[in-house]
Amino acid sequence: MIEPKKTITRVQTGVRIEKRILKVLKTVAEHHDIGLGDLIEGICLHAFEGKQPFGDASLAMIADAKKLFGLDLTAADSHRLQESEGGTS
Repeated sequence: MIEPKKTITRVQTGVRIEKRILKVLKTVAEHHDIGLGDLIEGICLHAFEGKQPFGDASLAMIADAKKLFGLDLTAADSHRLQESEGGTS
């Protein structure tokens, strides 16, 4: 049985995010042929339920993208980030 789609309301937002994280997210979204907002919604919905949003193949692709873009941050860094002088470069 196919579940009916749920109607939602989306809003436009200006979110500031670390640029290498954004590059990896865009790569993942492109790989899955979805928009960046859809990817972020999916990650959040999984996280809210304590579920892993990515399977092994996606995690391997993410690891490659992290290397490609020099993303060396980990979850342990999430509450210790400080913006550089100049900020928006």
